[in-house]
Amino acid sequence: MQDDPKTLVSTDWLAAHLKDPDLRVLDASWYLPQQGRDARAEYEAAHIPGARYFDIDEISDNRSDLPHMVPPVEKFMSKLRAMGVGDGHQVVIYDGAGLFSAARVWWLFRLMGQTNVAVLDGGFPKWQAEGHPVEDLPPVIRDRHMTVRVQNHMVRDVTQVSAAAKLGDHEIIDARSAERFRGDAPEPREGLRAGHIPGSKNVPFGQVLNEDGTMKDPEGIRTAFESAGVDLSKPAITSCGSGVTAAILSLALERTGKTDHSLYDGSWVEWGAFPTLPVATGEN
Repeated sequence: MQDDPKTLVSTDWLAAHLKDPDLRVLDASWYLPQQGRDARAEYEAAHIPGARYFDIDEISDNRSDLPHMVPPVEKFMSKLRAMGVGDGHQVVIYDGAGLFSAARVWWLFRLMGQTNVAVLDGGFPKWQAEGHPVEDLPPVIRDRHMTVRVQNHMVRDVTQVSAAAKLGDHEIIDARSAERFRGDAPEPREGLRAGHIPGSKNVPFGQVLNEDGTMKDPEGIRTAFESAGVDLSKPAITSCGSGVTAAILSLALERTGKTDHSLYDGSWVEWGAFPTLPVATGEN
């Protein structure tokens, strides 16, 4: 695996750089309610030394009825400043599942114009399995200003996704399970129709990961997308249930060198709740 401090770094890379003065490590663990895990409690019990806890639900747009939507710029800046994360820092993000929610926070940083940010490949499970140090101490915080330059091309709203679905000029890629994509399985959130955005392709996020929770190499990633019928020459829009696992596909696309990708922030929680939007079922 090739370390890239702008996308993905290995546990060996992080262990070698852990004491760098301008490194900031974030625990961005987040779980679905049915998983029965308390991300903050797990962080407080054990985390990578110096790591701060990034609460995906808290650092979001609380004015929206949709879950963990992109926060206002001012809120993002103030929350990160309070964590002691700012300009000139190299950020590494991990989660307790291996590679699940950390990609969402990587994408959020990139959306805010921060490029020196990477996900820890294999996350906390791999870090612990290899015997690297953990601690339960709160980090020492020193304020650091963060300059934000929003990259609006990296996010899409329902109107833009609806237009893309009609025109067919983008590849809309859905990271949910095949059963949910086809409409065979009920949605975990009440009130949502089953199925997918017409014309979208299904690449369940696990297909770009290895069995140990690390990300496949660029060739393996390309194979996963192309096997699902994705035309990688078109600009891509990633989607999922609520905008978390879609970011795994965004990170995977970036690892292949593809930069013309955006994420549908509302994802199925929004699309599936709109009775006027078309829904497709089955394989296509």
